Amino acid sequence: MTSHVPAVRRGRPPKGAGQLTRAGIVEATLAVIGSEGVGAVGVRPVARVLGVDPKSLYNHVDGKDGLLDAVVEHLLGSIELPSRSGDLRTDLRAIADAFRRRALLHPAAAVLVLTRQLGSIEGLAPTQAVLEVLRAAGCQPEEAVHLLRTVLATLVGTLLREVNASPAYGTADIPGIAARRATLEQSGLPAVVEAAPYLARFDSQAEFDFAMDLALDAVVARIDASASNS
Repeated sequence: MTSHVPAVRRGRPPKGAGQLTRAGIVEATLAVIGSEGVGAVGVRPVARVLGVDPKSLYNHVDGKDGLLDAVVEHLLGSIELPSRSGDLRTDLRAIADAFRRRALLHPAAAVLVLTRQLGSIEGLAPTQAVLEVLRAAGCQPEEAVHLLRTVLATLVGTLLREVNASPAYGTADIPGIAARRATLEQSGLPAVVEAAPYLARFDSQAEFDFAMDLALDAVVARIDASASNS
């Protein structure tokens, strides 16, 4: 899934640019991330996208860190969190699905969720949602945090693999699958040869489902074990 972002402008910004807004700055930062990667984010590159003097951005964000935090706040705050059903697995999976849908609009920025610490209500909304589900299932706060981090690591890790899948993970197109399978079968490694039909193919939805099911199996099993031992 892709989204349209404005192209990064080159050269000197034009005079008399329109009034800056935080939303516009976020979109411009996402444009830089989408075209050049997270490492390219900075006040000057974002100002070029907007066509403004770089100094004007400091009225809205605190340099590069402020730009990155604004992007993460936007990504997390715009997740359409589902209503709770009362079932632990169903509710955690629904939150994960909502997160994935939002993250895939700007896949190159997904890694920022693991590297930025936010204090705003918008940025903490998904954390609140997951903790509410875990606490309602009987988790104590400390354990709930451990489980939250485990689920988040699985979710973001799977998303990063999905958007950056290399031949090592297989491919989705038929000619590519055939070529990769042939390479694997010629490796001479028995286990690799045996698994070649599966190693050669990469289905992002199936991989996401498997990873999340595995993680949620572990969460549910741990909570059930804690309940039976209490």
